[in-house]
Amino acid sequence: MTSKQSKAGVIVGLISVVLIVALDQWTKYLASTQLSYDAPVEILPVLNFTLHHNTGAAFSFLADAGGWQRWFFTGLSSAVSLFILVWLCRLSAAQRLMTVSLSLILAGAVGNLWDRLVLGYVVDFISVHYQGSYFPTFNVADAAITVGAGLMILDMLVNPHHHQNSSAEKA
Repeated sequence: MTSKQSKAGVIVGLISVVLIVALDQWTKYLASTQLSYDAPVEILPVLNFTLHHNTGAAFSFLADAGGWQRWFFTGLSSAVSLFILVWLCRLSAAQRLMTVSLSLILAGAVGNLWDRLVLGYVVDFISVHYQGSYFPTFNVADAAITVGAGLMILDMLVNPHHHQNSSAEKA
């Protein structure tokens, strides 16, 4: 970090991470204590709250792998979270959109990592559907990761000079 502005951006980003993780854990707590497992509660015609426990990764990938996947995904998520944290701290003050993007992705990764460490599975409860077609159940952490990834793509499109400079500096 080269300026007070970039330090301030990182601090705001990290505060955002803490707030999003807290929101994620609070909503998962509410879902776990107020919903019955696999019993949908209709919120809107296209939205249910349905408690699920995901022992796998995205879309329950490797959910039936026998247990080893918990530690694999815990290790992977820990490594990715550390990488994102270092990346976030190295951003310049001008890279505001990327700061938001990485903060969201980090918050989502940490929220789901906490579940894996403490519970052995990730709590999912948001179920979007239309005419019998269901999107996989997800949570606030998953939504943060998705929005963060979308913002990262947007940043690469609207700020290509940030990414070209990073590549040139590494060479």
